Amino acid sequence: MPIGNTQPSVRLASAGRAGGPAATSSAHRGGTRPRRTRSGLGAERFAPYILVAPAVLIIVALRLYPLILGVNFSFTGDGDRNGEAVGFGNYQELFGDPLFRTALGNVGLLVLLLPVAVAIPGLLATFIYLRVPGHRFYRSVYFFPAVLSPVIVGAIFNLLLAFDGPVNAVLGSVGVGPVDWLGDPDVAMFVVVGVHIWATFGMALVVFLAGFATLDAALLDAARVDGASLRQVVWHVIIPSLSRTIQFVFVTTMIGMLTSMFGLLFVMTSGGPEGSTYLPEYYIWIQQGQMNRPALASAASTILFAIMLVVGMLQIKLLERSGKVD
Repeated sequence: MPIGNTQPSVRLASAGRAGGPAATSSAHRGGTRPRRTRSGLGAERFAPYILVAPAVLIIVALRLYPLILGVNFSFTGDGDRNGEAVGFGNYQELFGDPLFRTALGNVGLLVLLLPVAVAIPGLLATFIYLRVPGHRFYRSVYFFPAVLSPVIVGAIFNLLLAFDGPVNAVLGSVGVGPVDWLGDPDVAMFVVVGVHIWATFGMALVVFLAGFATLDAALLDAARVDGASLRQVVWHVIIPSLSRTIQFVFVTTMIGMLTSMFGLLFVMTSGGPEGSTYLPEYYIWIQQGQMNRPALASAASTILFAIMLVVGMLQIKLLERSGKVD
C-alpha cells in the first residue's frame, strides 16, 4: 500500500516539475516586451551629436574662429595704417616680393618630391611586414629620428654637411670634390628637404605598419602561389589594399612638409643662401617676428592655407581617378 500510494504522487510531482519551466517560459513569451519610450529613442538619436560636440566646439574655438579672424585681418594695413581696410593690397605686395615668390616655388618643389617622401616609408614598411632578416631591429632604428627635435637634427647635419665636414671628407677620399651642401642655392633646398624626410618618415612608417595589420594575408599567399614577383605583389596587392592608408599618409606628409620645416630651416640655412630655402612658414615668421607686419603675415598665412587645401583636394582626386581609393 505505501508503494502503490507513492506512484501517483511521483507522477504528479514530475508533472509539476516539467510544467514549471514550461509554464514560466510560456508566461515570458506571452508577456509584453518592454517598449522604448519616445524619450529613449530621442536620446539614442542625439547621442552621436552629443559625443562629438566637445571636439567640434574645440575645433571651432581654437581653429576655425582664429582662421576667420586671420583672413579678415589680412585685409587691413600695418604700421601707420594699422586697422585700416586696404583691400587686396597685402596680397599684391606679397606677389610682388621676390622672396615670397621663391617660397611659392619651393612649395611646388615639395609637391613634386611628395611621392618620394611617401614611397620611402611605404617600401620600408613593406620589407618589415615581409619579415626581412633583422626586421625587428630596423623597426626601432627607422623610428628613432622621429623622436629627435628638429633643432637637434639640424645641428647634427650642419656638422656632417659642413664644407670641411665628414661627408665631404668621405667624398674627397674617393676622388670627388667637396660640395657646398648648405651654401649652394641650387643644392641647399634639396638638402633641407632630404633631411626633413629622414627625420620624419618614422611616423609615416608606423602608419603604414598599422595599415599592414589590416591586410588580408590570404591575398599575399595567393599571389605567391600564382608566381607573382615582389614588384607585382606590391603594385597589384599591397597598394590597392592600403589605398586609404596611402591617402592618409599623402595628406599628412604634405601638411608636415609645408608647416613643420621651420626648425630645420632656421638652424640649417636661416632662409639662405640668397633666400633660396624660403618657405611660406619661414616668410610668415620673418614678417611677423622681425618686420612687425602682422597683417602681411596674415595674408601669407591665408595663401598657405589655400595652397594646402587645394593640393590636398587634388591629391584625393588623383588617387580616386587612378583607382587607388574606393
